[in-house]
Amino acid sequence: MSQANEIVIDLALVKRLIAAQFPQWADHRIQPVESAGTDNTIYRLGEDMTVRLPRVEWAIAQVEKEHRWLPKLAPLTPLSIPTPLAMGMPAEGYPCRWSVYRWLEGENATIGRIDNPHQAATALGQFVAALQRIDPAGGPAPGPHNSGRGVPLAMRDASVRNAIATLNNMLDTDVATAAWEAALQAPVWQGKAVWLHGDLHPGNLLVEQGRLTAVIDFGTLGVGDPACDLMVAWTLLSAENRDLFRAALTVDDATWARGRGWALSFGLIAFAYYLDTNPVLAAISRRAIDEVLFEHTNGI
Repeated sequence: MSQANEIVIDLALVKRLIAAQFPQWADHRIQPVESAGTDNTIYRLGEDMTVRLPRVEWAIAQVEKEHRWLPKLAPLTPLSIPTPLAMGMPAEGYPCRWSVYRWLEGENATIGRIDNPHQAATALGQFVAALQRIDPAGGPAPGPHNSGRGVPLAMRDASVRNAIATLNNMLDTDVATAAWEAALQAPVWQGKAVWLHGDLHPGNLLVEQGRLTAVIDFGTLGVGDPACDLMVAWTLLSAENRDLFRAALTVDDATWARGRGWALSFGLIAFAYYLDTNPVLAAISRRAIDEVLFEHTNGI
């Protein structure tokens, strides 16, 4: 599913890049990996590596960020996260730096069955809590590199209202607007910025043998308002498991309310954007909208 100004990447290009820059891996099989992600193109390299190449301009800066920070974060998180093995340079007509990572086994939670939702909820809460405990000194503040994940919720107001207007034939815009305005009433974060994954939804989670085992795609990594990572409570979890997720965290009512707002804003913006181009992300975002609006309508 192509986007405007998308960088053209194919198997032949990846083979040339590997052969020229990492000849020790040139004889490994290279095969494309299906993904609903929109920022990078992914290929499997041999049995235990993956090649990840930015395909849109806003993903280019993510490469160096991930190579700098993921090795520092990985030993401190209870779920597996990607491990960078090598950074490739622009070449062969490809204009960006790119990455080779250790392959992580599992299926995306969009297709892989989670046999124990209680385990998943607790594991996610423990993962978010562990990220928040890591020293954020020197970490990247929210900005274009991470689509502003972790900024004050009010900074998303215009984009959310535009999305609501776009979706006027697909949802109750009065209810959506009221739910959004309720989230905006929550007090802003006054504490220190914390580490954020920034994009916690089923497409960025891996399931193996029915258990949640890994978190992938740290392109929106940054430090900011902890509410951002709470959106997984509505993008993935059911109402009965949200309490387990919250119990694994130290979170006040205001941050929880902003987290619900992050889930709603993610859902509305992504659903409006991907409705006709990316059915997987459209389904994830629609679910987030429905979960939040149900809670709002029922006073939960």
